Amino acid sequence: MFVLELTYTAPVERVDALLEAHVAWLDTQYAAGVFIASGRKNPRDGGVILAVGDDRTRIEKITAADPFAAEGVCAYRITEFIATKTSDELAPYRQQLP
Repeated sequence: MFVLELTYTAPVERVDALLEAHVAWLDTQYAAGVFIASGRKNPRDGGVILAVGDDRTRIEKITAADPFAAEGVCAYRITEFIATKTSDELAPYRQQLP
């Protein structure tokens, strides 16, 4: 599993101009089963996405395709972790330690 932390690198007005395209990109990743939660940080200086998968390279390609990243209004910090404990609703995403 991955925590994707976005930090805005441009004024929020530039971010807002790309918001519709960003939401469409999010919707595509939800439909593909890659994203399971997302939202803005508070204060609004970026966002957080929870992504599932075992392939960091694939996650890096997905984040590079985000209109926010492609247009240079955010930077991504990608943290991989092993979700060994979850709520019952997230049980399908539980992982075993190697």
